[in-house]
Amino acid sequence: MSVRYVGVQWNRFKLVYDFAVALTIAVFVMLFEAVARLQLSAAGDGLSEPVRHMRAFGTCAFVLLSVILCIGPLARLDRRFLPLLYNRRHLGVAMCGVAVAHAYHVLGFYHAYSNVPRFVSLLRYDTELTRASLPFQLFGLAALVILLLMAATSHDFWQRFLGPTAWKSLHMSVYAAYALVVLHVAFGALQVERRLGFTLFFTGSIALVCTLQLLAARRSSAPERAPTSSDEGWLDAGLARDLPIDRARALVVPGRERIAVVRSGNQISAVHGVCAHQGGPLYEGKVIDGCLTCPWHGWQYRPSDGCSPPPFQERLITYRIRLKDGRVLVDPRPLPAGTAVPPIVLEGEPDHV
Repeated sequence: MSVRYVGVQWNRFKLVYDFAVALTIAVFVMLFEAVARLQLSAAGDGLSEPVRHMRAFGTCAFVLLSVILCIGPLARLDRRFLPLLYNRRHLGVAMCGVAVAHAYHVLGFYHAYSNVPRFVSLLRYDTELTRASLPFQLFGLAALVILLLMAATSHDFWQRFLGPTAWKSLHMSVYAAYALVVLHVAFGALQVERRLGFTLFFTGSIALVCTLQLLAARRSSAPERAPTSSDEGWLDAGLARDLPIDRARALVVPGRERIAVVRSGNQISAVHGVCAHQGGPLYEGKVIDGCLTCPWHGWQYRPSDGCSPPPFQERLITYRIRLKDGRVLVDPRPLPAGTAVPPIVLEGEPDHV
């Protein structure tokens, strides 16, 4: 969370995460280069040095982008993947850097010997749209522009400056970038690469990304309907004793966003179930230091009034809540963001576990 532009707030986890990413990228590129050189020595049909470089960085960027698009669905399907999600933007910036290295080698090999500037040569090369040819390099360029915009606006400062909706829309364009990358490879390298393993790797990666995205979407859209109480339309959120301590549970109002019913120790509250940061699922969060914490990036809100702890100023909609016959009832009519609502206090229950 950030109220002004500051550099990356490093901690041990971020340092380990980024070191692991950098090491993985270096090892991948070196192994790719080594295998390509061995193929050239053994069969004489391996990749030349300039092509090796661009293929190494291009393949690495494609793998990283595929991994990035798999992390979100995996975290929704299994909470053990959540640590990978917390600093996914670091991985995205690193992936963009690898993609830039790929583009640099492409320009340096295919467009360095023209009598026009490299970028002009790139924009002029193979731009015809025919049955036999598609401008695959332009697909790659368009994808790189999207990735550069996302990397440049990855800091929370830009989310605050642009607004959550515009910022989220910009970063959802990663799916358009992925589609452009797929076209770039399909009508580029795949047209000259004859090895079956490359084709299987490429198509398998696409299948994995699409399958995980569909599974996560199916789980997110699974029906979660709370029966309506007979008391003035309040919603029945279930037995209070069944609510997990220091966790939230989703309560769905048909046609509207989920409500997060939060149990913090022996107190129960209800707030808007969507994080103000990137629309993360607060209803899947847990209570840390008395605040409901978004599982995506750690933004926090007090359950009793929906306000972020100082100095942060984000606020969520809150809901009236009451206890009847041991069951938690929630008024589906939202209160203004930041409105304090007295929580239900469970007598005789442990304050924390």
